[in-house]
Amino acid sequence: MTYRVCLVCMGNICRSPMAEVVLRRKLADHGLAERVSVESAGTGGWHAGEPMDPRALRTLKAHGYDGSAHRAKQFTFDDYDLVLAMDRDNLRSLRGARLFREFDPAAPAGAEVPDPYYDGSFDRVLTMVEAAAEGLAKHLADEIG
Repeated sequence: MTYRVCLVCMGNICRSPMAEVVLRRKLADHGLAERVSVESAGTGGWHAGEPMDPRALRTLKAHGYDGSAHRAKQFTFDDYDLVLAMDRDNLRSLRGARLFREFDPAAPAGAEVPDPYYDGSFDRVLTMVEAAAEGLAKHLADEIG
């Protein structure tokens, strides 16, 4: 049985697809790639079918990740085992979800992944995503590993 995770932000072109790409790598590093499936989605559907924001792609590529296959989609309440929102605004739209940064042991309680779309803080966001993805991979290794 595959454990299903969905990472959610507003438009699914910056934060959640970055987190999806990073989490897949972290899960592979922990030997969980075959046991955990990772998707990302946006609470809004206006970018559906579009690739990741070019700045997010460049940031990922500069750090050794490949996000070129990503195409945005709108979140639907599917049969996920874990739904993680990037911030409280999106969390309010998702029943039963948690904040992604809860899995970063160094993050303060209630910490969010800020939207880099307007201020260009993609490197800062990637650092947050990597820490939370590592913590989540460790949690899942203990939980289902």
